[in-house]
Amino acid sequence: MLDKLTQRLDFHGNALLLRAERQRVIASNIANADTPGYVARDFKFADAMHAAQNLQASAGMRQQSVSDARHIPLPAAKSGSSDGALGYSLQTQPSLDNNSVDMDRERAAFVDNAVRYEATLRFINGNAKTMLSAIQGQ
Repeated sequence: MLDKLTQRLDFHGNALLLRAERQRVIASNIANADTPGYVARDFKFADAMHAAQNLQASAGMRQQSVSDARHIPLPAAKSGSSDGALGYSLQTQPSLDNNSVDMDRERAAFVDNAVRYEATLRFINGNAKTMLSAIQGQ
C-alpha cells in the first residue's frame, strides 16, 4: 500500500536527481568553453530516466524474490548499460581550437533544464501537500 503512495514520488525523485546531474554536465560544458580541445558532453534525459526506472523496478522485484523461495530470481541489471550514459554533443560550428562547446546551445539547455528542475520540485511539493491534507482530513 505504501509503495502505491510513494511510486509517483520515486519517479519524480529520480527525475530530480537526473536533472541535477544534467545541470552539472551542462555547467561543466560552459566552464570549459575556452578550453582547447574540450568536447562538450550531454546525455539523453528520456533514456536515462527509462534506465533508472527499469533499474528501480528490477531491484524491487529482486528484493521480493528473496522473500519467498518459490519466486524465480531475475537476472542482475547490467551496470554498464548504454542507456543514460554520458555521451558527446554534436558540434554545430567548427572552431580553430577543436572545442565543441556552443555557448548559445549550452545556455539554452541550461535554462530549459533549470525550468524543468523547478517544475519537478513544485510537483513534488504539491504532491506532498495533497497527501498531507488527505491525512489530516481537510
